[in-house]
Amino acid sequence: MKKNIAIIMGGYSSEYEISLKSGNVVYQHLDKSKYNTYRIHIFKNKWVYVDDNDAEFAIDKNDFSVTINGNKTTFDCVFNAIHGSPGEDGFMQGYFKLLNIPHTSCGMYQASITFNKRDCLSILKPYGILTAESYYLNLGDTVKEDEIIEKVGLPCFVKANKAGSSFGISKVHKKEDLQQAITYAFEEDDEIIIESFLDGTEVSVGVITYKGTTKVLPITEIVSDNDFFDYEAKYLGKSQEITPARLTKEQENKVNTIAKKVYEVLKMKGFSRSEYIFKNGEPHLLEVNTVPGLTDASILPQQAQIAGISMAELFSNAIEEALK
Repeated sequence: MKKNIAIIMGGYSSEYEISLKSGNVVYQHLDKSKYNTYRIHIFKNKWVYVDDNDAEFAIDKNDFSVTINGNKTTFDCVFNAIHGSPGEDGFMQGYFKLLNIPHTSCGMYQASITFNKRDCLSILKPYGILTAESYYLNLGDTVKEDEIIEKVGLPCFVKANKAGSSFGISKVHKKEDLQQAITYAFEEDDEIIIESFLDGTEVSVGVITYKGTTKVLPITEIVSDNDFFDYEAKYLGKSQEITPARLTKEQENKVNTIAKKVYEVLKMKGFSRSEYIFKNGEPHLLEVNTVPGLTDASILPQQAQIAGISMAELFSNAIEEALK
């Protein structure tokens, strides 16, 4: 019997367009001889199954089922391709846990922790994971510019605490530009994190559960044409993504060990992609993504390909791991 697989995509955040692309790539590559695949769009105003003719059928949220021409379909597994809320912050994970439906991403707790950059970094610091100096602000807090600059220095990065794809991020070189960057970040989130600038090689490390074991994929070096790895660099071709990264064997071993440790300390499952910058030869963690981009141009699928794992195998492995 073929399994019914719901591929959820879209979401409630600024990342929904990227998520739709990821979800459609998963839909194209999943083996139709093994799985019945259903594209499910999750938006604030509608949850719908979208067929190949773009006809929409409402999802029954009581049991996450869909009725098509009088026939009710339920799902054996959910492939999560939602970047940002509610797919990467724990909400969908909690919903599926209540319904007892397996899914390809990490657990609810892991998703909510990793989505909150400040909480994730705070949990990992006692395990010896190095990070940038940081300063936190909540919406409504008094902005003490001199205190911020004394803590993190200039230049610094101002980021939305709970957002992805470089939405709400600015690199600040001068004190007079700090307030504008803070205002911009608060457009994405009511919490922001301000971090010191780490000047060094930036790498992205994919870690997955593959055939029952934790597997670190070949490392990607990020070389941005812009001032940093912003939205344009990520999605509009304004960067070089070099896999495998141009690292010494020592650097490679260090970041591999740390990426695996982060994945296992957090008790992760499914896909993850974490970002590091080398400072004084040591990798410093920036953030952990639990629903990374899955398009043909995305970093993690490129890494898998170099590791000899095809897109079809990468996606079907995620389903088989979830169904265990």
